[in-house]
Amino acid sequence: SLMVDVTGQTRKEQVILPLYLQGKKPPTIPNKKIEDPASGKVSISSLATRQDLTSFQLIPPRVTFGVLKEGCVYATTVIMKNVGVNFSRFRVKQPPPYTGLRVMYTPGPVAAGLQVELEIEIFAMLFGGKDAGGPEEISHDIEILTETETLLLPVKANILV
Repeated sequence: SLMVDVTGQTRKEQVILPLYLQGKKPPTIPNKKIEDPASGKVSISSLATRQDLTSFQLIPPRVTFGVLKEGCVYATTVIMKNVGVNFSRFRVKQPPPYTGLRVMYTPGPVAAGLQVELEIEIFAMLFGGKDAGGPEEISHDIEILTETETLLLPVKANILV
């Protein structure tokens, strides 16, 4: 229980859960899916009324690199977990080169309950060569196309000259 600590005593302060456990889902765009009889659908009667049988959860739901030095490469890992009841496939739409972003992952199906790692890499560079005297904010949404929806992974960074 969250009301008591490991010693069995009542907690004095409330436990703060991470954002990914609070049920916040990243922005999504639903896909128009054509029913495919060979896609591995589960036909159990208790699940027959449920529409969303495949879904992914991104941990963390957004990436913030912070302040970066121009000309350097930075990377972080995002976990994409299949929280549905079926295996599901996905692919990542690579960001345009001018953003400096690249996503590295292993393609293939992801079984229910398993996860795959997405490595987000950014080459810190400024657009147009302008020197504003302060950090320039870079923001882009990486599109992850799944069988049922398109997940948007927001990525932000501030680049210092």
